[in-house]
Amino acid sequence: MAMKALDIYKHLPKTNCKRCGYPTCLAFAMKLAIGKADIEACPDLDPDTKTLLGGVTRPLVRLVEVGAGERSIAVGEEFVLFRHEKTFYHPPGIMVQVSDAWSEDEVRSVVETVKETVVHRVGQDLVLNGVAVKYESNRPDRFAEAVALSGGGSSLPLALIADDPAAFEAALAAAGQYRPLVHAATEENWEALTALAKRYGCPLAVRAAGPAELAVLAVKCAEAGVPDLVLDPAPLSLSDFIATATEIRRAAVGRTEPALGYPLYLDAGAFGETDAALAAGILKYAGIIVTLPLSPASRGAALTLRQNIYTDPQKPIQVMPGIYPINEPGPAAPVLLTVNFSLTYFTLLGYLEASRIPCYLFIADTEGLSVLTAVAGGKLTETLVADSLKKFGVAELVDHRFLVIPGYAAPLSGKIEDATGWKVLVGPRDAADLPGYLEKEWKA
Repeated sequence: MAMKALDIYKHLPKTNCKRCGYPTCLAFAMKLAIGKADIEACPDLDPDTKTLLGGVTRPLVRLVEVGAGERSIAVGEEFVLFRHEKTFYHPPGIMVQVSDAWSEDEVRSVVETVKETVVHRVGQDLVLNGVAVKYESNRPDRFAEAVALSGGGSSLPLALIADDPAAFEAALAAAGQYRPLVHAATEENWEALTALAKRYGCPLAVRAAGPAELAVLAVKCAEAGVPDLVLDPAPLSLSDFIATATEIRRAAVGRTEPALGYPLYLDAGAFGETDAALAAGILKYAGIIVTLPLSPASRGAALTLRQNIYTDPQKPIQVMPGIYPINEPGPAAPVLLTVNFSLTYFTLLGYLEASRIPCYLFIADTEGLSVLTAVAGGKLTETLVADSLKKFGVAELVDHRFLVIPGYAAPLSGKIEDATGWKVLVGPRDAADLPGYLEKEWKA
């Protein structure tokens, strides 16, 4: 089981020599406790102590990178079983599958869709992550051609799915330098695939039916020189995947089975219910999800779900404070105060853009809190508004001194007027009512 930082500290030399890269032994112990440091970094520990601490301070789930360059996929390095305990850090990579038995046009179409899919949501660009090329032609040369058609890993991360070492040999000759995921090592072929993955420095998926079998095979592959592994539990059904994935994550978080401390792989198209499997993988610990080509609606839903699950629940999504011109405003346009909670901003933006009313959206930094919460918690204050007006030069943009504030901020209206010298107008509480309010009330 995991050890606390102070328990680890008792086994350290307490010399504060700094040779581990940390200022004190206690700081080193704290990093070890959360899996952020390697026990081998301490030069003064005897082998027995290193063995003892190594078993309880290894990373809970190893960080594994698939691909190379800006769009590479980093998965793993998670620390909790449930998102609300802390947060999840590395969203699963969603890779769309193509077959080497398809025509060139079919392969290119899917690859272009993956490249061009971008869902803009609450200030973030959500994208698909890569392409999985499946070996179905029984021709290694055709497999290599399909890999090349998919970009060879230079523009998008790749997963290579086959059971023939000769096919992998041909594909890796073209794409190995871009670290594609090799899927999958089994009890029958693990020696050949481990040798290939080690030669090209690629991550390797390990496939076996059940956690115990996966652990045995993962140890063999790791000892053979491939440290970056992804576990495929070969589920028989979607419910089987959920149960097995939970068992594996529980073992990793509890440090009860070191060989299961790797990201998980899910073939979302294996059960005939791709959308449901994709959602289950996002929710239940998959690191790499391979899916059949998706409709635009399914892509949007999956990317939105992934964003929601991998957003820190203790840190609201925020937009940058400042002054945002909407619909080409001039010096007579209204100035609308709001907060930097992303959902508030994008809700207002949608209504205001649709109304075609020129205005300035003036966003104060309330650390991502909504208007009502910011007012109640003292984050939205007259001092903040006054300072922000000066900081962003709002007075230089308009030839009036009227400020429209949200209805929920009405208790601050008098204080804001005193602090800023601006005349405050109290707007509606509901964003949907704001365009109508401006059409009737704005007379600057």
